[in-house]
Amino acid sequence: MTEHAVVPHLTTAQTGPLLTIERHLLDHQTGIETWFRDRWRETPPPFYASVDLRNAGFKISPVDTNLFPAGFNNLSPAFLPLCVQAVQVAMQRVCGEACRVLLVPESHTRNRFYLESLATLEAILEQAGYEVRIGTINPEITRETVIELESGRSLRLEPLRREGDRVMVEGYTPCLVLLNNDLSAGRPEILEGLSQPVVPPLAIGWANRLKSVHFAHYRDVANEFARLVELDPWLLQPLFRNCGEVDFMKGEGVGCLHVNTEKLLREIRAKYEEYGIDQEPVVFVKADSGTYGMGVMTVRHADEVLALNRKQRTRMSKSKEGLRISNVIIQEGVPTSERVDDHAAEPVVYMIDRYVVGGFYRVHAERGEADNLNAPGMRFEPLAFAESCITPDPAREPDAGPNRFYAYGVVARLALLAAARELAALG
Repeated sequence: MTEHAVVPHLTTAQTGPLLTIERHLLDHQTGIETWFRDRWRETPPPFYASVDLRNAGFKISPVDTNLFPAGFNNLSPAFLPLCVQAVQVAMQRVCGEACRVLLVPESHTRNRFYLESLATLEAILEQAGYEVRIGTINPEITRETVIELESGRSLRLEPLRREGDRVMVEGYTPCLVLLNNDLSAGRPEILEGLSQPVVPPLAIGWANRLKSVHFAHYRDVANEFARLVELDPWLLQPLFRNCGEVDFMKGEGVGCLHVNTEKLLREIRAKYEEYGIDQEPVVFVKADSGTYGMGVMTVRHADEVLALNRKQRTRMSKSKEGLRISNVIIQEGVPTSERVDDHAAEPVVYMIDRYVVGGFYRVHAERGEADNLNAPGMRFEPLAFAESCITPDPAREPDAGPNRFYAYGVVARLALLAAARELAALG
């Protein structure tokens, strides 16, 4: 990547805790890479993942980890070779003899952005040396369907069918099934009990997975890592709490939500006082499972959860696929200090196997630094991963492009390690 690639910088002064974090990471780079190498031997990484990060100027933290990433079309084309190489490593690890891949996508065939991502993922797999077909579980697709995309590419979707313990599309039986469907609507019976490897496994879909479990694993990972690099683990993680079941429409469980929101705000306020941060803390109340930025509420005062109007209660009651939200996670709101074109932005880092392969800024012109940016109206700008985020330059300033992005890559890989342990715990 050439030097003219613009790296959005912090709008705060380039001093203080963030530079301390980056300097610690640079000073411990050899130990960090050795530590990761040892951890991957203990617990292999998921096939792929994307991690939403928040750079607050005083901490860098993941706020969400997606194990069925969309958005491959938003990555810089310069990093396609890295994606191809990482896929080859991942495929060799999960099924070394595989040559035919069946890609099972999300069912929303009208989302043109997702379809572009799917086409990019298909191209990466093909360039890695694998024959690829796309088998959909969408009941509306009953025969081969070709969709022309705005990029000039086309996608061929075929109905998935099953014979015995194997799935296939017409005239094609794969060695491996690659899921790019987060299973928010549940585990499809057609994919249960297959003799073919299914990657990622059904057990890690949103039908089973909880964000609170993931961030409990992340808390353990961050604590271990913080000891290695001699940092306060809070600088690398969001504090969080969760309750039992909550029914927003009936008002059931809201008392527990109120109490835990107040406790979390106090915990964050105490850390702000410790670090001299002069701003009011914020928390996000999120659906404990699911994605696409649905079921998310920003809370600045605990009493707000007791005073939701009907529109707010309705919005917090349903997630993707119209499924009822019954569990929530209360997560520290890490503000973003990054800007693109003077608009709030957050980095999203993509990984295949254990390798960081690119990323982009999620930008929202109508949202502030403490808001959820994963909302209608967002746009994407490829991250300028100068010399790639795995090759920092200790001779330059900590906030220089390669060093800033190295920090992003480290924190994203910590989230990937937490997901690996989450997956291992599911068996």
